[in-house]
Amino acid sequence: MTPSLSMERDGNHTSVAMFILLGLSENKELQLILFPVFLGIYLVTMICNLGLIILIRMDSHLQTPMYFFLSFLSFMDICYSSSITPRMLSDFLKEEKTISFIACVTQYFVLAWIGMSDCCILAAMAYDRYVAIGSPLQYSAIMTPSLCLKMIAGVYGTGFFSSLVHTVPCFHLHYCGPNIIHHFFCDMPQIISLACSDPLICQLILFVTVVFVGFGSFVLTFLSYGFIAASILKISSFKGCTKAFQTCVSHLATVTLFYGTALSVYMRHSSSHSTKQDKVRSVVYAIFIPMLNPLIYSLRNTEIKEALKRVMKKATHLS
Repeated sequence: MTPSLSMERDGNHTSVAMFILLGLSENKELQLILFPVFLGIYLVTMICNLGLIILIRMDSHLQTPMYFFLSFLSFMDICYSSSITPRMLSDFLKEEKTISFIACVTQYFVLAWIGMSDCCILAAMAYDRYVAIGSPLQYSAIMTPSLCLKMIAGVYGTGFFSSLVHTVPCFHLHYCGPNIIHHFFCDMPQIISLACSDPLICQLILFVTVVFVGFGSFVLTFLSYGFIAASILKISSFKGCTKAFQTCVSHLATVTLFYGTALSVYMRHSSSHSTKQDKVRSVVYAIFIPMLNPLIYSLRNTEIKEALKRVMKKATHLS
């Protein structure tokens, strides 16, 4: 990497024009092994999430708020994975894993937008389950199509605004070198550590954003499940209690995986960050979770299994 490629003059300052992503490993043999592994994960992610969206749209029995939100979660998983994995795969085959400053800003902005939106939609899905179990007779009257659309608009709006609020000031810091990011994508904790100017304000903005949106959604989600648990305990029949619990298991598994890894990365002080640990956690929430979400919801969901059988039966008759 020559200095002319990585630096540019800005008045009296030299600014970074390119970053170098070190990736998951600098071992070339290991990179060639990881390439087909992550390519397979990416293809499974695309097929499963796209298949789930199509299935929900095609089957009339799945036209409910729960599956409406699930289809948007699958769409976000597609976007999130596509923002990271294709570039990571191409980097496995490159000698110089460079990314322009603008491309790095864009990648992180999109990731933060979708990541914050993920937090919000998980909270929305928890609220939906709370209404369904806690007030089943009023469910249709409360979770109207109009309310669901407003909630989705709020999810994307909150994600966009929170991403904008902390991305813009952090990328306005002065970056004069070094320009090596010890990660496989542009992630804020690693980028801020490269700033030549004082990053304290940006670190505070990032922390506050994560607390209000990320941790706030986390609290709302588990408050909803606290009320759900109380409602389930009031159900007299064992069968009804079991059915109510089973409708929440998949969502709880997704919530636990997502928050357990993501918050552990973004809610720690930068000085306590371990590059290897952050990479492992990032692989889980950025690569594996988008693949696991549709599998978790499909394998334990009788309604989705039945819908798939109906669609396959229709396809067989048509052929």
